[in-house]
Formats: sequence, structure tokens, C-alpha cells
Amino acid sequence: MTEFSELGLSPATLQAVADTGYTTATPIQAEAIPVALQGRDVLGIAQTGTGKTAAFTLPMIDRLKAGRSKARMPRALVIAPTRELADQVAASFEKYAKGQKLSWALLIGGVSFSDQEQKLDRGVDVLIATPGRLLDHFERGKLLMTGVQIMVVDEADRMLDMGFIPDLERIFKLTPAKKQTLFFSATMPPEITRLTKQFLHDPVRIEASRPATTAETITQYMAKLPVSDPKAKRTALRALIERGEVVNGIVFCNRKSEVDIVAKSLKTHGFDAAPIHGDLDQQTRMRTLESFRKGELKLLVASDVAARGLDIPAVGHVFNYDVPHHADDYVHRIGRTGRAGRTGEAFMLVTPADAKNIDKVIKLIGKTPQELTLDLDWASLKDEPRAGRGDRKGGRERGGRDRDRDRDRRPRIVKDHGERAAMDPVQQTAPAEGAEAEAPRRSRSRKPAETPAVAEAAPAPAPAREERPRRERSEREKADRERTEREARQDRERIERDRPEQSQGDRDRPLRDRPDRDRGPRAERGGDRRDDRRDRERDRDRGRDRGDGERVVGFGADVPAFLTRSAAPPPADD
Repeated sequence: MTEFSELGLSPATLQAVADTGYTTATPIQAEAIPVALQGRDVLGIAQTGTGKTAAFTLPMIDRLKAGRSKARMPRALVIAPTRELADQVAASFEKYAKGQKLSWALLIGGVSFSDQEQKLDRGVDVLIATPGRLLDHFERGKLLMTGVQIMVVDEADRMLDMGFIPDLERIFKLTPAKKQTLFFSATMPPEITRLTKQFLHDPVRIEASRPATTAETITQYMAKLPVSDPKAKRTALRALIERGEVVNGIVFCNRKSEVDIVAKSLKTHGFDAAPIHGDLDQQTRMRTLESFRKGELKLLVASDVAARGLDIPAVGHVFNYDVPHHADDYVHRIGRTGRAGRTGEAFMLVTPADAKNIDKVIKLIGKTPQELTLDLDWASLKDEPRAGRGDRKGGRERGGRDRDRDRDRRPRIVKDHGERAAMDPVQQTAPAEGAEAEAPRRSRSRKPAETPAVAEAAPAPAPAREERPRRERSEREKADRERTEREARQDRERIERDRPEQSQGDRDRPLRDRPDRDRGPRAERGGDRRDDRRDRERDRDRGRDRGDGERVVGFGADVPAFLTRSAAPPPADD
């Protein structure tokens, strides 16, 4: 075991480390800190939870203490894939830089630009950021990266998973070629290897453990379910939580939508749980995470946004509600427990649909988790098929209204395109004797309503009032649209035909000096559309006033001969 005092750190930094309660360095810290203090590039590979954050934060503080920051020109840059991880790095920097005259700024999404810009204008030594928000500030002209002396990339493999590699390459090109680069990752996919060869100069490769290995302090279990039903999975999850004494734990799901469903299910059954995923606003995410850190929240239901880099030492249990699609994510998920020498337990629910994913996980970690048997009645835990739009469940349709009951009480309205709605004659009769008199209720259903029971003297509904089938209505609407377009086209052709011919002088004039009527179809297009729309609205209003719903068509240029005759009577014959 290596003490921090043997790594060459300054007395002020050692005192800050001692104040946090740490005296012994982890393997990655013991190997990376001396090399980083020499100014060399470092390629660090270590499993999650081994203290990589302190491995680059401590030497950075010692190297930056002699210098001065400039406005909008940070001297060190730390890139993290998620907001939560960036916020954690900022907290570590603030803790370890205690007593040093170093400033820092956190650039993450979900918070105000103006507050971040004010810090940049004052000048900061260390800039901790996510790739997207960093480039946003650069494109706004609020940031220059030409003064960066130290650049740190944390959780590089997570950058690859989130699609940040193009942004990361761009950031590298915006920084000086001569700088110290510290590159840390838990796994080394081929794309990450290519990136290190391109931007790192003769790096010292430090492997504190084999890539993608799990900590020995974590006991791993898996429970195989004979069905893939969501209800069965949620019941099995509750059984695993109740199986042991869970002080706090994290439940991981593959999809954000599933996170909300599982969290709601746990709360419904009396568990203290809250969701956290990328679709929640930043304030809610930080508030939920802080509540979990303080022990006020027992279960954190999360997507993989919480699987990387979050340092919550007291997490005792991790539950994989879904087997991760990428085997590497399993290593990061269970790495939230068993940290800093503590022991932890990790559980995983495996359904028949997870056969391929579980094989990848076992192949990656090199061992098979212990299998648990849950004594549950699986046949009674299957969910009923979810009701689609308009389907009924338990005699009621979606929306909680009994549509069959409402059909007997609402007025029947038959709508026809271009005509006013007409009330069914059946509704104009009095209700049957003994029937309950209630106000009619309107239904959203488009299905033909059943004819309610009426008195014997009531006339039968006219066949013409029955609602037309959907196909007939769509064909009628299509014909109406074609007729409207044809009439508009004829109006335009009539305008072109009736336009007076241009004189030679008008044709010689510049286009911008001609009257609007002489500029051709393109110039008239806007006016024609306005005129056509105004004519159609006027015709429609006239038809509505007449009550027949038909459009009034003008004579245009064809005036009947009888209108040109004189109204005076002819002279009498003498």
C-alpha cells in the first residue's frame, strides 16, 4: 500500500487530502500521480470506483498553483460525459484545492448561460464541462481554449457510447498541440484506442486492473424468470429488495420510460423511490441525487446516466431490472456499490428475452453470477394486454367513461362536409316513460351510436341521416379539395387572360420599377392567394347566411344580356 505522502504532492495538497480522511492511495492513484506531476501524458485504465478522479485532480492542482488565470482563457480543461459526473469532479476539485488560490467553473446544460459567462469573464484556472455546453460557449465567442495547458478526458468509453467522439475530436483541435493530456477510461474499445493514438504524445499506459473487470468486494447474483412479462419483473424486483436488508440501492433500467414506470410501481407498493434520467430537468436530477447522497432517499431508479463515475460510497445494493444491452455497462452499473473497500451486492433479473445479453455479460466478466430462485406464482403475474385506442377494458373505454351508457343519453349529431350539422329526429322526441331525464353528454367516439329506446309514436330515423362510412367521407373530402384547387386554378388563369398587354415601354423598364400587375406570376402569387382566400371566405359567409351551405359563384367577365337592358318601359305605340 502506498501513502499519499510518498507521491511527491505539495504539503498544502497533502493537508487537503488528509482533511478528507484518506491516507492510502489506490493503485491507479499511486501509479498515475507521480507520472502526471512530471508533465507526461497518461493513459489510465482502471475499473470504476478505483479513485480515478483524485488521480488527475491532485497533480493538476499542484501544477497549476504557480500561475494566473486570464479572462475567458482557462488553463486546464476537464471533459466529462454527463452532468452528474462533471458536477462530481467539480466537488472533488473544490475539496482538494482547499487553501489554494485556484478558481474553477462548471459548464453543464440545464442551467443559465449568463451565470457561467460571468465566471468565464472573471477568468478561471480550471474549466469542468460536458462537450455540448463547452462548444456552445465557444461558438458564442465567450471562450478561448488556446491557453489550455492540461486537458483531462474522464470516462472516455462513455463518451463513445453517448456519441461525443466527434465533439471530443473538435475540442482537441481547438486546444494547443503542446499540452499535457490525461486520458482515463474503464474499457478500451477500438475507437478509443484510435483517439489516444491520434492526440496523445508518448503516453504512459497505466492499467491498475484488467479492463472491464468487476471488483472482488461485490457479490453478484442473478434471478432467472420464466416469463418476460413486465408485471412479473416488477414483482420479482420487489421480492429481491425485500429479500435483504437494503439501506439504500440503485435500480438500473435500459429505457427512460421504464425508469418512470418502475419508480411509480415501487412508490405505489410503499417503497421510498424516485427516478433519475436524462429527460428530467437538471434541478430535479441534482435534487434527487443529493437526497440520495444524504440518505433521505432509499431507492434511486436510474438509467445509465447514473452508471458512470457517480461516487456515492455508502451504496449497499445494485439491482439490474434489465440486463444491459452493452456488456460494459454491467461493469459500470454494479461499480456503484462496493466502493472504497466496502462490500456490496448486485442483483440482476434475467428473462428468456435476455439470453444474448446475459451471455455477453458472462463472457466479459469471466464468471457466472450466483443464481437465486424466487418462490413466486409466475402464472398469476402476467399482465393483461394493454388496451389500445378505443379498446375496452372492464366494460369501460380509455379515459374512464362508460361509452355504452353515454350513447343512450347524448344527442345524435350527424356531420356532413359543407353542410350544417343536423340533429337526429329521434332526439326531438320525449324520453320513454320511466326513463331517466338527464342532460345529454357528448362523446368523443366516432363509432355509429345505437338508436336509443323511444316512445312508439316517435318517427323512425331517416336513412339519409345515418352517418356515412369513413371511406365515403374521405372520398368526399378528397373530391371537395380537388374542386377547390380546380376553381383556384381557373381563377388564376382568368386573371392571366384578362391582364392588359404590356407596351414596349413597360417591357423595357427594369423589373423592380414595373407595377405589380406587370411583374408576372411570381409577383402576383401572394396577391392571388390573398384574393382567392378573401373570395372564398366571403362566399362561405354568404352561403352560411342563406342557410343552404352552398358556395355563391359570381358572374365574372360573362355578364348576362338581360342585365344590360334598360329598365324603362318601351314607348307606347301612337
